[in-house]
Amino acid sequence: MEAQQVTIRAATREDLEPIVRMNLLLAEETEGRTLDEAAVRDGVAAALADPQKGTYWLARLDERVVGQALVTTEWSDWRNGWFWWLQSVYVAKEHRRKGVLRALYRHVAHTARNRWDVCGLRLYVDRKNDAAQRAYAALGMATTDYLLLEHDWSQPR
Repeated sequence: MEAQQVTIRAATREDLEPIVRMNLLLAEETEGRTLDEAAVRDGVAAALADPQKGTYWLARLDERVVGQALVTTEWSDWRNGWFWWLQSVYVAKEHRRKGVLRALYRHVAHTARNRWDVCGLRLYVDRKNDAAQRAYAALGMATTDYLLLEHDWSQPR
């Protein structure tokens, strides 16, 4: 039996529903959180309508979307370049450990490395998500000395 080829492409507005579905699954599986579906749909739609908010990359097998990664940017004045942040990274359970994440990562890394103004890739991962940490380490990513802090005004007060 021939191995399936993972293809990667930028998302379009027509990809709204699969991205929303994967974001909801991602929050539930990694953090045990149930997100407001309408808010997620509006957020994804906003990103798909405005490339400055980010670019979704989709992994496909047999024309089906089986994985995603959102790339957003952060300017580094220290490096005079952009960091590309990987966010909302998700691979459908039945397609894990089949090269989907690796294909997504390689595509994004290759795209970033071929731009003169990108200085690196970053992501954050839940401290308790050991499987994700191992997967990213296997791709060559390393833990930094930085600690992520936030003040999240989107949560109920």
